[in-house]
Amino acid sequence: MPYSVTLPSGSKKAALVESTQADGKTFEQLRQECLQKGKLFEDPDFPAVDDSLFYSQRVPVNFEWKRPGEICKDPKFITGGATRTDICQGQLGDCWLLAAIASLTLHEDTLKRVVPHDQGFDRGYAGIFHFKFWQHNKWLDVVVDDRLPCVRNNLVFVHSADQTEFWSALLEKAYAKLNGSYESLKGGSTMEAMEDFTGGVGEMYETKNPPSNLFLILKKAVERGSMLGCSIDITSSAESEAQTTTGLVKGHAYSITGVEEVNYRGAKVQLIRVRNPWGQVEWNGPWSDNSREWNTIDSSEKTRLLHNSLDDGEFWMEFGDFKANYDKIEICNLTADSLSDDVRKKWEVNLFEGNWIRGSTAGGCRNYIDTFWTNPQFKLRLDHPDDGDKLCSVIVALMQKNRRRLRKEGLDLETIGFAIYEAPDDQDHQGKDFFRYNASKARSRTYVNMREVSERFRMPPGNYLLVPTTFQPHHEADFLIRIFSENKAGAIEMGNTIQADLPDPPKPNPPEEESDEEKGLRRLFEQIAGSDKAISARELQHVLNNVLRRRKEVKFDGLTLNTCHSIINLMDVDNTGMLEFEEFKVFWDKLKKWIMLFLSYDTDRSGRMSSYELRSALNAAGMQLNNKLLQLLGLRFADENFDIDFDDYLTCIVRLENMFRVFKALDTQKKGVISLNMMQFLMLSMNI
Repeated sequence: MPYSVTLPSGSKKAALVESTQADGKTFEQLRQECLQKGKLFEDPDFPAVDDSLFYSQRVPVNFEWKRPGEICKDPKFITGGATRTDICQGQLGDCWLLAAIASLTLHEDTLKRVVPHDQGFDRGYAGIFHFKFWQHNKWLDVVVDDRLPCVRNNLVFVHSADQTEFWSALLEKAYAKLNGSYESLKGGSTMEAMEDFTGGVGEMYETKNPPSNLFLILKKAVERGSMLGCSIDITSSAESEAQTTTGLVKGHAYSITGVEEVNYRGAKVQLIRVRNPWGQVEWNGPWSDNSREWNTIDSSEKTRLLHNSLDDGEFWMEFGDFKANYDKIEICNLTADSLSDDVRKKWEVNLFEGNWIRGSTAGGCRNYIDTFWTNPQFKLRLDHPDDGDKLCSVIVALMQKNRRRLRKEGLDLETIGFAIYEAPDDQDHQGKDFFRYNASKARSRTYVNMREVSERFRMPPGNYLLVPTTFQPHHEADFLIRIFSENKAGAIEMGNTIQADLPDPPKPNPPEEESDEEKGLRRLFEQIAGSDKAISARELQHVLNNVLRRRKEVKFDGLTLNTCHSIINLMDVDNTGMLEFEEFKVFWDKLKKWIMLFLSYDTDRSGRMSSYELRSALNAAGMQLNNKLLQLLGLRFADENFDIDFDDYLTCIVRLENMFRVFKALDTQKKGVISLNMMQFLMLSMNI
């Protein structure tokens, strides 16, 4: 009877807000403790030390950490409402974050969730503040103290134009804590912060190759509360933050804060409002603050659109000029609503978490066909077309996790992407030949080293196979994949079943009916066994090492005594702790089969098997494991070149058979099902 473990398919709802403090205490618990003790909070998880500022360099100047009350006489958390003019960039290259904060201020409900208003410098002040961020399908409550880095009594990083207002500086500090340090915030995509503020899904458009309805998409995005950013590409590092003759800055993140149409000389003109997070340096071309175009439009319209024409970093542009000067637009859809339909719709969401682990599931892109198939695979079933349509709308968003925090360990963003294939009907993990002979139906436009890659597709109903990958094989990362569909869609992780189909071996022939091979095997056994007519683990080790070392086609260093004990545990039917001839012969037949399997998956005839082929070899031996368990086996048995010697392969396969044998014994109700936790416990207890 086959025995299996079937795992849940993976659609998850975001959890309630979680505390991030190491001691597990909430913001309110910590604040009350401080008030009772009459002390201001000092955050042990993000202390006021140099390591919280920089990880790759020494602090360039003499920073002082000061509380707002030490910087000014009457500090305020928020003065007159949080607005986009409260955000001025300091001496840190995090304009991408500031552009997202500026967009955040345009959405009151979202702002109040990220920046809770239940805090300030008046009653209940204890030197502690908190902010809420979305991270990988969880809302986290990040607590900070209010000690801020200063030089000569001035804030060094983000600050408000009003020097008594501190919400934006404290928000930046909380985001720095979330990512490990202030330096970790250098360089990034506005989309990244937008998603962390909203839990939304991002889309990116290129202005030089836009959809025909781009202006409408942007207008609907603004109307529906989406957050938008834009930027100008650079061709070299020398162009970074270089100012053009028209007042725009290359390699710099801007916010899009408005999209309008106006009557100008008898025709409709499309306008877009953009903001520079520096709070200054503006576009000086047509429709800029003091340009002559404003003199010819209706005065009420001019007043509405130009209510503030100061040099505050915000300006209008004609949409054609905008497309000619900017290169990329980023949109974060707060509720994943469709932007290209006339009717607002909620999207259905499927979510999965996974890993690329070298040696088992880090197969790289389709260029590396020998390992590409080992990447995690997800099956998507689209049954219902969009309303009034024959096609199904789908957004696939692939996100790599925690890479900004890992920068201090020398790791950075991996180059990631995905491909979508038309899927067969079965639920098995597809092998190399499937991808060799089937072309993808859709894929990410490019592989890119961004936290998230997302694409919108329109596809016919059917079954599809989604394969997320890093560009190169053997590169490790954790990922989150979200699949948005206009109508409900099914989604599962492929190869998510643990099972074994191990038929009982045939009974040995009686001595008078033995073949010449069996007679030779009996003579070998009698030589080893001696008078007790049974082989111990040490005797088995001796004979196997002698026999296998003679085989030149396999790389063999020798079996350990523990492995030989595992063989006896597997074959010892009468529980004597030794092998009698019938048991030894059954094992010998198994060994011949295992050797043939090993040689068939040693594709380069090196005497070793690639650890990426372990899934196929185990399937051929009657055992199927999921990605998590294959990753454990790869880490346990593969060498630094992701190869497995024959002795490690034999140890692995014997212990797995033992595991499934114990599994069978534990399955007292004969249902063929056991918990995943029990399966993992068995693997650990057998040193697999």
